Amino acid sequence: MAGTMAGAGRAKTIAAINVTPLVDVCLVLLVILMVASTYIVAQTLKVSLPRAKMSDGTAEKPNTVQLFKSGELRWNEQPVSEQELAGHMKEAVTADPEISVVISADKEAAHGQVVHVMDLAKVAGVTKFAINIMQVGGE
Repeated sequence: MAGTMAGAGRAKTIAAINVTPLVDVCLVLLVILMVASTYIVAQTLKVSLPRAKMSDGTAEKPNTVQLFKSGELRWNEQPVSEQELAGHMKEAVTADPEISVVISADKEAAHGQVVHVMDLAKVAGVTKFAINIMQVGGE
């Protein structure tokens, strides 16, 4: 008879919970989570950020992109449109594939605008980025 234990006298009902299927389901969910997390991490934007205390050195004449709160863009101190910025970046990469681009954004500029500028640079072929910051605590 299922669910009972045979013994002397009356049959007793099994009152314990079998945890083996629960452990199996948890392990399968863990494996699914681990596999899915590798795809999520692979879609992130890889950016080389400057170090705070130590530096690998300064780039010789880096190209600069300035992004203002109003959305105005400047390439090496010259006002440009978004299309002109992409063209200037492509020209710079063609001239020197190892160029570095320093992005300076107003602290009140939208995060999405900064990411968009970084995406334009990546599409143009730029592989070295730096984000310009203002050090806190006096110079």
